[in-house]
Amino acid sequence: MPAPERPTAGLATWAGFAAMCIGMFMAILDVQIVATSLPEIQRALGIAPDRMSWVQTAYLIAEVIAIPLTGALTRILTMRWLFVTATSIFTLASAGCAASDSFGSLVAWRVLQGFAGGTLIPAVFAAVFLLFPPARQGLATTLAGVLAVLAPTVGPVVGGWITETYSWHWLFLINLAPGGVVVLLGAALLPRERPQAEGVRSFDLVSLVLLAVSLASLEIALKEAPGRGWTSGLVLSLLALWLTAGSGFVMRSLRAVHPVVDLTSFADRRFALGCILSFVLGIGLFGSVYLMPVFLSFVRGHNPLEIGTIMLVTGVAQLLTAPLAVAGEQRIGARLLTGFGFALFGAGLGLSAFQTPATDYEGMFWPQVLRGVAIMFCLLPPTRLALGHLAEAQVPDASGLFNLMRNLGGAIGLALIDTVIYSRSDGHAASLRQQLEAGSVEAARFIGIPEQMMASLPPGPVPAQAMAMLAPMLEKAALTQAINEAWAMIALLTLAALAGVPFARPGTRDRPTRPHDAIR
Repeated sequence: MPAPERPTAGLATWAGFAAMCIGMFMAILDVQIVATSLPEIQRALGIAPDRMSWVQTAYLIAEVIAIPLTGALTRILTMRWLFVTATSIFTLASAGCAASDSFGSLVAWRVLQGFAGGTLIPAVFAAVFLLFPPARQGLATTLAGVLAVLAPTVGPVVGGWITETYSWHWLFLINLAPGGVVVLLGAALLPRERPQAEGVRSFDLVSLVLLAVSLASLEIALKEAPGRGWTSGLVLSLLALWLTAGSGFVMRSLRAVHPVVDLTSFADRRFALGCILSFVLGIGLFGSVYLMPVFLSFVRGHNPLEIGTIMLVTGVAQLLTAPLAVAGEQRIGARLLTGFGFALFGAGLGLSAFQTPATDYEGMFWPQVLRGVAIMFCLLPPTRLALGHLAEAQVPDASGLFNLMRNLGGAIGLALIDTVIYSRSDGHAASLRQQLEAGSVEAARFIGIPEQMMASLPPGPVPAQAMAMLAPMLEKAALTQAINEAWAMIALLTLAALAGVPFARPGTRDRPTRPHDAIR
């Protein structure tokens, strides 16, 4: 059935929603700015290098568990008190992270921070369809979407600047002032509803444990697979645990009268397709934000602040395009705009698959522009496709699942990217070495070896002394080729998602609520 019409939202509603968006922005930004300063945190707290990644992994595992629970928590606490509680906990946990003096305390606070932050993203996107009438949902989705995808873009700049100007503690302390402000605004301005205390009594703790075990084991497996191998005992055991616990959670949820997460929305074709698109977008979005710093740091040798400055091109293009996405969504319809967005995003990803070790800002400019222009068309219309036609009671759970798919897509995409880089770099290095020994001018040019130097080398195997001098350039060239293959992989996956767009037509359950919806 179509979603009911809602009254025109007033200034207070918009201000409360803006506070929610700022809270969400803080949670997403926190992941990015901490990533840029992990080496400094490692040195300051004396953390072993092989344990350092858990500062991020702990946050991400807690976040991915919290995202699908947002619907149940919204029903129990109401949207207003969920936001106030989650943002308060996130802010307090940020202070705890800044005060940490050991690895254990930092990880513990990061788990609490991640769980609180994980509820903010789906809560904001659910609020779009709970607070605003259809005519204003496009604008509200754009406001949330801009901040959601802008945070990963500006994160390296902010993190690099804070690290170079102040200390790592300020990566967390910057959350305190805005966190306090948005908590007060949310408590004062968001709609007041009565909490459902009976939801606590009917809460299925067994399902919660199964969900947490399933998602945590999947996240850890994806983290470990690139280094240990996908067929290693640990990874296979974790994947088996994920499958077993996940299957138990699904069966229990489908039979429960009051499930922790309502999975019945997947029976809706448009919602299911929207989740697939969200999953694929996560691969491209998280993958591109990961691949650029890897290339710019390990191949080009830029510092975090320089990397962030180069990556701002995507954010600027995204901001300039946002009004066009809103106007287009109101006139053209979600299906056509989704197809346009994913085609353009795939093209932007594909263009990055032709980098050389000499590629820098100029060579990365236009691919970034294409991706920045495409992002809002990949986020706003699929969100409406997935959530815009659902009944109001379905929206909180559905929003959690929709956003979970994007995060899972990102996690799986990063694991695949790391697998490509780990497994292909050595082979590319050997191939380039063979080409050099065969006198290939093209290989020498790609690596960056001056032609006169190649001409001075004797035919046959490259002398050991010369190869030792060329080794760093050879390694960077091989890494570049592996990174290019990763770009090509996520570009093909993004373009493959276009095959599902024609099937996202309104059915008997989701008739259009506005005249222009009929052309979707």
